[in-house]
This record gives sequence, structure tokens and C-alpha cells, in this order.
Amino acid sequence: MDMSGVRDMEGTLGYDSVRTIRGAGEGVVTWLPKQGATVARGEQLYRVDERPTVVFYGSTPMYRRLDTPGSVGRDIRVVADNLKAVGYDIGDQPVPGTVVQQRAPVDQQTTADAGPSAAAETDQETAEPSSGPPPSAQGDDADQETGAANPAEDQTRAGQSPTPTRQITVKEGDGVLTEGLMSAIKRWQKSVDIESTGVLESSDVVVTRSAVRVSEVSAQTGDPAASDLLSVSATTKSVRIPVETLDLGTIKAGQKVTVMLPDGTDTAGEVAMIGTTIKADQEGENGTGVTKINVTVSVDDAEAVKGIDAAPVQVRFEGETKKGVLAVPVGALLALREGGYAVRLAEGRSAEGRSAGGRLVPVDTGMFARGLVEISGVDIAEGMKVEATA
Repeated sequence: MDMSGVRDMEGTLGYDSVRTIRGAGEGVVTWLPKQGATVARGEQLYRVDERPTVVFYGSTPMYRRLDTPGSVGRDIRVVADNLKAVGYDIGDQPVPGTVVQQRAPVDQQTTADAGPSAAAETDQETAEPSSGPPPSAQGDDADQETGAANPAEDQTRAGQSPTPTRQITVKEGDGVLTEGLMSAIKRWQKSVDIESTGVLESSDVVVTRSAVRVSEVSAQTGDPAASDLLSVSATTKSVRIPVETLDLGTIKAGQKVTVMLPDGTDTAGEVAMIGTTIKADQEGENGTGVTKINVTVSVDDAEAVKGIDAAPVQVRFEGETKKGVLAVPVGALLALREGGYAVRLAEGRSAEGRSAGGRLVPVDTGMFARGLVEISGVDIAEGMKVEATA
């Protein structure tokens, strides 16, 4: 028989990567964006107690308060990269392999300065991150040398044991909370109407991959901050198609497709991703599970779907055509424990008229199309009858 690989499948067109944004900590929501708004790097996403939460681009979320000079981590790299991207001079960042010294948090340094010996020059130098970066000649190394050279003196002045420091090795992808970066944070805070302290709270920033679209606003001004505030998505659209696992044989990443839109027009697309998570849908009276995998199709022309937020669509997969192949219903395939597939030959009937069940014959599979699958094997010949599920 002849087999054609052209198939139409149902999918859903919509925005990519929808996620819920939840506020943190105490406070009251005082401003929210409108649904459909686009928020880019450096722009505020919402405000709590009139303090803005701003979008930064990256992959590591803000998970801690950044108040300790010499701190190292990927979250700090996100802050450094974003401030540099919007035009702030962050100074030099230590390269991977550098050993840096983490000092006391800014708040502890400020408390020490408030003691009896706050006027001492050494203590002032240690506390400088809370009041602005030191001159470039007095960077982290100068501070480390001061702390290392006078531990006993610091202990006497404070009236207690000095705060110990830690040495940390910078790894690939890490950023370091240097004096230069803290100074840049201060200048940025002033520009976005946050108190200029050089200390960054985890709630000051929401990290996204790129610009986001506000898909839903679930809170209202006056609501507690620690709740679901809104949902955002990427600004790009794609089609998600649930495909039965047995139909995946001819779908490949990068494959060109045609997306047929609700208004009768069509536009070109491409298979962007084939999922790895198998989902079981319960279908039929006996509750037989049908396993499916999500296939994502990107749309080549964003203008063609500009006016559609979400809609059901048809996706046409163009495939090859084969002539003179042997094919059976997909339901005839049986998965073998050792791997691969077989078909069961329909050989004989019992006294009650039921199939007595024939022998299993291993097969190689080829094209899948319209509920049929191409098979081949040394013991397979045209005209053989096989058992298949209904």
C-alpha cells in the first residue's frame, strides 16, 4: 500500500512560559500593571509600600538579601550583568579562580561604627560599604589587609570578638559583591526611587528570561504583599500540541509545519521542542490510558498571530510519501520487554470463537501516518493477518 506522512493535528496557540508572581514579606500592594502590559529589563513590575519591584533578566532568582561585601554567587552575577546592561559602571569583577574575602554584613559594620570608637579611622574604613564605595585605590584588597592586620585592635575597640571573615573561591558564572558593584546598586536605587543603601532585598527584583507580558492581574491595590499578585508570560507565542507517543516517529525538531488559524488563514511554523514528560489521558469506557507528549511549534511570522491571545488551531505536518510498503494499525504493535516491537499473528480460533492467539513476530517500524505504521521483518509478508486493539 501507499502511505502519506501528511497529518493535521489539533493544538493551542498562546503565549509561552506562563508563570505566577508571588509577593514576599510584609507590606501592602500599592501599584500593579495593567493586563496585557509588557515589562522589560529595569522596569517596575509592581510596588509594595511604594517600593518598586523591578525586572532583571537572567536564570537565577534573587533568593537572599545582598548585604555582605565579598559575597559570591550566580544571583550576584545577575545583578552585575543587569546593572551593566542598563549603563552603570560596576567596576571590575574578579575572574573565576580568584579567592575573595567575605566581610561582615553592612548592618553589622554600621552597628560597630555606632560604638565608642566609631571615629577611629580603621573602623570607618571597614564600615564604608554602608555609606558609599571607597576610592578605587581602596578596593576589597585594601579592606582585607586592614582587617587582617588589626584583629586584636578591632576586638578591643568593639569590646567583643571581631566578626570572622570567610575566604571564597569564585567559580565560573559567579558574581562578587564588590565595592564597585555596591556603589552601582546605590546609584541604581536612587534612580528607581528606592532608598539608596547599596543593600538589595530579595523582593526588589523579579528575574525573568526576557521581557514579559502581564497575562493576568490577580491582586488589587491594598492586598497583602505575600500573595499571588499576577501572572506573566513571554512576549512570544507558540502552539502546543499533545501528541500520542506512537505518532512521534515522523516528528523531528526543526521540522517545517503549517499552522492553520481560526480565521481560515495559515502561517509557517517550525517544531521548536519535543517534550520529555509523558502524560496519560484517560479515554474510553475501560479507562485505558493514552500516553501523550507535548510538541511545541514556534510561529515564524509574529504579525500573523498578533491579534490572537489564545485559540485552538490545526497544525499540518508535511511528511514523505512511501509507495508499496507493508503497514498495520498502530494498535497492532506490542512493546517487547527486551526493547523493540512485535505483532501477534492471528492464527486460529478457540471453540468459543475467540482468538487463540498466535505467535509474536518481531518487526522494525518505519513511517507512522493516519493510524497506520509501516513494518518490516524477516518473517513478515503481505497478506498476513495480525491482532490489533480496537
